[in-house]
Amino acid sequence: PQKRPRRFCGPTQVIELGIPTMVALNMEDIARDYGFNFDIGLLESRLGCKVIMINARKQQSGDMIRLALKEGIQRGKTEFLVYEENTRKALEEVERLVRTNTHYGAFQVLTNYKQIRYIQERPKLIVALEDIRQRYEFHSFRRQALESEERFAAIDKILEGVTSKVRTRKEERTRLIDNIVTHPIWGYAIFLAIMFVMFQSVFSWAEKPMEFIEWSFEGAIGFLQAQLPAHWLTDLLTNGIMAGLSGIVVFIPQIAFLFLFIGLLEETGYMARVSFILDRFLRRFGLNGRSVIPLVGGFACAIPAIMATRSISSKKERLITILITPLMSCSARLPVYTLLIALVIPEDLSWGPVHARGVTLFILYFLGIAAALILSWILSRRIKDTDKGYFIMEMPDFKRPDWKNLGLSIFEKVKVFLFDAGKIIIAISMVLWFLSSYGPSKRMEAIDDRFAQLDLSNERVVADYNAEKLEASFAGIFGKELEPLISPLGYDWKIGIAILTSFAAREVFVGTLATIYSVSDPENSGSIRNRMSAELVPGTSSKRYDLAFGLSLMIFYVFALQCMSTLAIVRRESGSWKWPMIQFSVMGIMAYVSAFIVHELVHFMLN
Repeated sequence: PQKRPRRFCGPTQVIELGIPTMVALNMEDIARDYGFNFDIGLLESRLGCKVIMINARKQQSGDMIRLALKEGIQRGKTEFLVYEENTRKALEEVERLVRTNTHYGAFQVLTNYKQIRYIQERPKLIVALEDIRQRYEFHSFRRQALESEERFAAIDKILEGVTSKVRTRKEERTRLIDNIVTHPIWGYAIFLAIMFVMFQSVFSWAEKPMEFIEWSFEGAIGFLQAQLPAHWLTDLLTNGIMAGLSGIVVFIPQIAFLFLFIGLLEETGYMARVSFILDRFLRRFGLNGRSVIPLVGGFACAIPAIMATRSISSKKERLITILITPLMSCSARLPVYTLLIALVIPEDLSWGPVHARGVTLFILYFLGIAAALILSWILSRRIKDTDKGYFIMEMPDFKRPDWKNLGLSIFEKVKVFLFDAGKIIIAISMVLWFLSSYGPSKRMEAIDDRFAQLDLSNERVVADYNAEKLEASFAGIFGKELEPLISPLGYDWKIGIAILTSFAAREVFVGTLATIYSVSDPENSGSIRNRMSAELVPGTSSKRYDLAFGLSLMIFYVFALQCMSTLAIVRRESGSWKWPMIQFSVMGIMAYVSAFIVHELVHFMLN
């Protein structure tokens, strides 16, 4: 009941402006579940306009609104407030001067004429309005504050007797659940448990669909290679475009499950409880509860998450949230993580129902969160601001998710992810295929001449031939130039190219490697994981991509800001290039140093 005046404030203002109005009371189902009853006829008589009850989540509500609009809507009562004599006289003069339809329209003109364009274009009218304000001692700010108080009091009278309530089981159940999920101890434990289950499920539930997608692409590539003639176009299609796309499409099940969990948390109303319980904790790091929504949104995509910071009132807290949001591991990082985890963490390593791969994924996400909090703490002491942040949020009721809306939301988000990444991957795959297939003619001819004397039916000879051709290609030359910079981290030139191209979008990392490995072994249509797992260090029996490499690269992608679009949105939201450049530099240094330490530490422990 204490929130009703604010909810009805807007409609009464619109009605007082003399605009034909219809009021739609939403969440009819929630009101009914919590024992609220409404006297719609009484409310209509007091507002002077049509009132309908709807549930905006249902299709029938749209039909009800359209039907009501066809029947016609009328102007309601034009006055809910009682103006004192001086104010009324001032408004009557404004009405004659500007020809507004109602007293409230004149009130808006007199309080806001400095922001109204057509009045600003008429200097004589401005002088006349200022004269009215002086003669009747009309002070805009004081009068607006009084209007708010009077309006809330008027709305209380309008709603008196309109609603009645009986106590329901659902209300009691919600109160009981809230006592548990917002508990100062159990609340945190439940939140961490939900996050842990989410990352375990991302691996276990998505395993079979991913295997099916891999099998489908392998079969399609093999079929096309067998049916199409030996030609560079066939090679471009199978080892360039399709190989690159397969590297990203295979991760759609995991991304869909991630969006499913985030959607469920939001749809059920639990996310608001998370904001509430984390508010006190986050304030120690220079944030508040409203930062939770952008930060959790960063698990899906940093771009809309950064835009969601607009709801944070304090400029300092908003800027800090913008700067740390990219440390939340977004869905574009998920293909990189899962590829590397599958590459270096054994599939059969588990502790009962808890899989080591799921635990590794949880730790990666946790590291991003921990780094974000540490960076936030540092920034809160470096950035000066006089604004004080506050946290006000309406606690929504718990409700069952609308599975249709949730399914459509997941479909749309996966479609955006796939098509946005797909366009970039196709373009980069075509360029990479060319750079990986061709090189300086003298180098390539020298390799052809040397291997012409050897038995090319031997698998080992063919593998050596393809490897040398790839290293002599334009991509190989460029990668070798880049290799000294990244070799301390345990990466070779192939990984260097993938890191560089993934700056366009992180998920391109996997597509890049898929294209490079397809060119290096055009007859093998196996998955990128199998190809990388089988690669050995030249002249040894040691795996090229071992545990030290995998953990180092995972840590690199936890911290690195490998996303041009994120930098662009930070530039727009912060208003300058200063903060995105600082953000990119700091996260880049964190990524390089952390990856180096992890690589050396793991090597030392294993050897």
